[in-house]
Amino acid sequence: MRLLTTLLTLCTSLPLSALPLDVEEQRVADVAQQLPQLLTPLATSLDAGVVQHRSSRNEASLSQAAADSGQRLWRQAVTLVQSGHMDDRPLYWSRLQLRRDIKQQAPAFRASDAQTQAAIDGFERSSRGFGDIHFDDDAEVKILVTGFDPFFLDRHLNQSNPSGLAALALDGRTLTLNGRKAQIQTAMIPVRFEDFDQGMIESLLTPYLRHPHVDMVATVSMGRDDFDLERFPGRNRSAAAPGNRNVLTGATKEAPLPPRLLDQPLNGPEFVEFSLPVSAMQKADGPWAINDNRHIATLEKGQWQPDSLAQLDGQTSVSGSGGGYLSNEISYRAVLLANQLGSPTRVGHIHTPRIAKYDRETETAIVRQIEAMLTQAIAAL
Repeated sequence: MRLLTTLLTLCTSLPLSALPLDVEEQRVADVAQQLPQLLTPLATSLDAGVVQHRSSRNEASLSQAAADSGQRLWRQAVTLVQSGHMDDRPLYWSRLQLRRDIKQQAPAFRASDAQTQAAIDGFERSSRGFGDIHFDDDAEVKILVTGFDPFFLDRHLNQSNPSGLAALALDGRTLTLNGRKAQIQTAMIPVRFEDFDQGMIESLLTPYLRHPHVDMVATVSMGRDDFDLERFPGRNRSAAAPGNRNVLTGATKEAPLPPRLLDQPLNGPEFVEFSLPVSAMQKADGPWAINDNRHIATLEKGQWQPDSLAQLDGQTSVSGSGGGYLSNEISYRAVLLANQLGSPTRVGHIHTPRIAKYDRETETAIVRQIEAMLTQAIAAL
């Protein structure tokens, strides 16, 4: 693959060991054998557009080449989806294939393991659209949307995630309501606890919650039967499910655990309340109901539906409205950060209807209803 060659041509051979593959990267071999069509759409289109970096062979050039390659991968994935190929999976698997190939050919790098890992990390962030969030100065309304990678891949290797598809389909789009225009920018989030613990969400969102702020941040993930707007995110983790690297947190419903921010437990109240314009968003047309979901669980009272945040004083969170997994956690972190920064930005989480494996027709309808919800939100922003 020419994209890999782009990185390898920066370096010459030294007797270095290849970096070990993580669990996500190891699954690429199964995809190559069972679902090779998920690796070809982006690989083919990238081959024609790769720029060779030959002039410099230092760490900075390697990192820049990796970041540039990741951004090209992201832009190709957005273009592919917005041209009608409604599938989020090629981006996910192509990213992992490139990570795997870079690691396996690490002995060809004149770089230490730390330098190679830094380049891979830069590639990872840019291939998720983190460096591609640019709002026009004259945008009347600015909305930042995040989606998630596919997950539970040991259950269904061909699993898709409609939230990730929505992120690709909506990136850079302009929505209009009553003559007002909203610009959408998006990013893709990994299903990995360690990235959250290392502060990925705070690092991504802080520039857009500070002045000049965006008008709305909508984090999106795959959820239940209908659309749920998750009113009361909870602090603690309680889901026994692993992330995409099969890492377990040790948290359970009986013994929930707080997430971490770098080397410390994440400090914050047990529950926060979102600020999405619920009434406006519920006006969106589509096949599914749009629920203002208040279901939560606490150690003291079990499962219940509070009417206000004040009713949750003195309670210990087991699960927020978004559950006890990363869907709940991204909304908690986003709302908490906005509160800490004193940001007027409307912040909250959208759970989409769930799908099994890949369902183009259903996922396309989900994306259309998300677009309709964001369009209706313009009236309240």
